[in-house]
Amino acid sequence: MNWKIITIALSLLALIFFLFFKTSSNTTSSELFVQPQFGNFQIDIVTTGELEAKSSVDVSGPTGLRAAQIYNINIDDIVPEGSLVKKAEYIARLDNSQLVEKVKNKQNDLEQSLSEYTQTKLDTALELRQARDEIVNLEYAVEEKKLVLDQSTYEPPATVKQASIDLEKSKRELTQAISNYRLKSEKAVAQMQEAAAELADDQNSLDFLDNIMKQLVITAPESGMVIYARDWNGKKRTAGSQISTWSPIVATLPDLTTMVSKTYVNEVDIRKVKSGQSVEIGLDAFPDKKLTGTVINVANVGEQKPNSDSKVFEVTIELRESDTTLRPSMTTSNTIIASVLTDAVYVPLECLFTQGDSITYVVKKTGLGVSKQQVMTGPANENEIVIEKGVSPEDQLLLSYPPGIEEKDIMLLTELSQP
Repeated sequence: MNWKIITIALSLLALIFFLFFKTSSNTTSSELFVQPQFGNFQIDIVTTGELEAKSSVDVSGPTGLRAAQIYNINIDDIVPEGSLVKKAEYIARLDNSQLVEKVKNKQNDLEQSLSEYTQTKLDTALELRQARDEIVNLEYAVEEKKLVLDQSTYEPPATVKQASIDLEKSKRELTQAISNYRLKSEKAVAQMQEAAAELADDQNSLDFLDNIMKQLVITAPESGMVIYARDWNGKKRTAGSQISTWSPIVATLPDLTTMVSKTYVNEVDIRKVKSGQSVEIGLDAFPDKKLTGTVINVANVGEQKPNSDSKVFEVTIELRESDTTLRPSMTTSNTIIASVLTDAVYVPLECLFTQGDSITYVVKKTGLGVSKQQVMTGPANENEIVIEKGVSPEDQLLLSYPPGIEEKDIMLLTELSQP
């Protein structure tokens, strides 16, 4: 009887131990362990960008708007964005209401100038003809006075003297009339030049306005795809938008053979980015398409990020491949390869835990249990981080924080170096 009781007790004890170890084993096995990786570690900077053509032709409004004292003008109509146009084909039409009023006023000025020119021409012609007639009449008078003087040879001296005086007076009047005619001719020339200049100025102004009027219908300077220009706030210029003499671009015709991705890097990472670095590029529109590129420009001056206190720097990435499916404004995911470390030990970021503000540690598998080990970290990318000291490639590390480990002590790096 006693042996039966002892046997039952031992069986129950064995069952308890079995259940205990099974539960403990299940708990440990339910945790996900990973091994540190060893080899080349790529330090990446991941950003979002937007495709643009590296070079493009601007489609602008008339260049003479400022000279016409028109500083802002609306876009009445524009072809849909993405339209393929050939050289000289229609792209957009600008509002002509301001210009129509100016043309009307200048036509009135031209008519008035033409009337004044004609009147000046008639007046000067009449005045000069009268002056010429006066000279002719004075020439006849001088001849008459000569005859009188010649016929007074046998007259009394007083009569001869009077005839001589009359002749001199006639000659003087003739000389004065000729001098006046020259002055009137010079005056007439000046008046005609002034009237002609005013007429020509008004005519040129009208021709200038007429030429601008023709330019309000905007055509393509080259063949290409129409991409709307953007205002200072990033909004696209469409029908109803306004252009100014300081920013007259209505649209662009990009050269799609060479594309770039314009992206922005935060001020913390910008020191890692340099021209010539390779970039892996993905497209939101074509998730399966993978492209490559090269950093060709890094801005020296940062700018404020909208709705944020952080600053960003513009980075331009040129695509190495040419693809007919690429279109401006497509969203890109850019992985800039800042550097590559060789013979590095690295782990997922999820393996790192912190205690306080200064100690970073991992949770290692040790026998049937786990322990906390302080580590020294190095460079990181979006998913992984280099461990410079504290783990080896053979270790097994937990990816999540296990329950019940809070009370365990952390093995410090100084303890690893002790014999």
